[in-house]
Amino acid sequence: MALMKLAFIGTGGMGLPMARNLLRAGHQLSVYNRTISHAEPLRQDGATLADSPARAVRDAEAVITMLADDRAVEHMVEGFAGALPQGAIHIAMSTQSVALSRRHAAEHAARGQHYIAAPVFGRPNAAEAAPVDAGWLPPRPWPSGLPRRLSPPFPPHK
Repeated sequence: MALMKLAFIGTGGMGLPMARNLLRAGHQLSVYNRTISHAEPLRQDGATLADSPARAVRDAEAVITMLADDRAVEHMVEGFAGALPQGAIHIAMSTQSVALSRRHAAEHAARGQHYIAAPVFGRPNAAEAAPVDAGWLPPRPWPSGLPRRLSPPFPPHK
């Protein structure tokens, strides 16, 4: 499996085990959380802790957001959208409104970035126990025009 440079923003109850699973799979991971102590366990697992959303994403091929609500998502996207490289992918796994998802899809497209709305369903213990190819990952098939480079961290569901 080819490894990716990923950013993960939001290392709370669901985000921490999800990010840990990506590290265990061998991906390079930069993480950001408003409360840095919540992300600290990931440093011990090999992640780089960023001091801002922009620094977390600046070299990423994809950024995964796992945040509480529209307000938190909006705040973080404002903090990183301008730093996310052209061609990179924002995978929004947070609970957020359809209106916000549509707006972010359009804003990312205008910057030459990609956007996937992939809200998760489940509890933190399921994310913790799940392998990288578990059901919390975005669905297949990918939208047309999405770079094939995204495929490696998200193997096909069986």
